Amino acid sequence: MGKIKQFEDLDIWKEATNIAIEIYLISERGKLKTDFGMKDQIRRAAMSISDNIAEGFEYESNMQFIRFLRYSKGSPGELRNKLYVLKKVDFIDEEFYESMHKRLIDLSKQISGFIKYLREFERNKNFNKQSN
Repeated sequence: MGKIKQFEDLDIWKEATNIAIEIYLISERGKLKTDFGMKDQIRRAAMSISDNIAEGFEYESNMQFIRFLRYSKGSPGELRNKLYVLKKVDFIDEEFYESMHKRLIDLSKQISGFIKYLREFERNKNFNKQSN
């Protein structure tokens, strides 16, 4: 993996922002448009994914970044839970739910993989320091 210079280069951030955009758009339609509490909650859950990726990256410390990636990883679960309820009460349709559910699970797996990569990188870096 090449050196990432800014969080906007990360595929996980790109997908997280795409999800947030879709959540914003869907929340302006149908019954969700006037359910201000739920609209606010799903928007916040969606935005917190990319927000935590961006914030963690800016600390310029892999250990801090990992901490924020863990926060980021929790938000897809929160959003999936809210979307499940919205589907059950017919605020969103089955097709949107299924598509978003899959994307959120995939994103969560990608974040987990990136956390694993950064942890391994840190272990190797520390091992190399001790070996010298």
